[in-house]
Amino acid sequence: MTAAPGPPLHLIFDADDTLWQSNWLFEEAIEAFLDALDHAPLGRDEARAILDEIERANAGTHGYGVAAFRHSLAVTWERVAGHPPDQETLAHLGRLADAVLDQPLELIPGVPETLRALGTRHELTMLTKGHPEEQRLKVDRSGLEPLFAHTAIVFEKDAATYRALVRHRGIDPARTWMIGNSPRSDIWPALDAGLGAILIPHQHTWRLEMTDLPTDHPRFMVVERFARLSEHF
Repeated sequence: MTAAPGPPLHLIFDADDTLWQSNWLFEEAIEAFLDALDHAPLGRDEARAILDEIERANAGTHGYGVAAFRHSLAVTWERVAGHPPDQETLAHLGRLADAVLDQPLELIPGVPETLRALGTRHELTMLTKGHPEEQRLKVDRSGLEPLFAHTAIVFEKDAATYRALVRHRGIDPARTWMIGNSPRSDIWPALDAGLGAILIPHQHTWRLEMTDLPTDHPRFMVVERFARLSEHF
């Protein structure tokens, strides 16, 4: 599949684990958290399943990001260990969560040069969800924002979000593509809103973002590496 002929397309890019590495930092923190729970009656797999359940439940209220993650760790600790974390443990959980933002930001290979090439032919938007201050910090650290015509930081990415973005930008959904690594946030809601959608798989995509793919949809495709987008657009 290649770009349709005609005016420039509008390409919307997810950020975390599409433009830069992100979720592996949370996974490292979770492994350290499970290490600290080693004395608890439940095993690692059971404790991780409880954390997933709590993160899923908390997302609608607390959103995404380090603060929500810290809260989920504390709630999971209480449920798994059978008692609230003491002050020392709370401080340790806070350090685990805060370390996610303290790490240097690492771009996905091929991102800057591919964005520069695509930007000569099409209009580019960055669309990222999460805590506004945290996501703004990552956007600034990336140095990529000048390559985009527009940047949007949103609480959630659902079909309503994509429809609102299309209206706000005055663009044609039929000539718009969403590009990201998350089936649940980047693919299905974009297709529901009438956009095309491209999955760039990432080995550390958040477990809660995984779901079946629309393999038979005419405006869905998988591109294995970011740099290969130039072959299609």
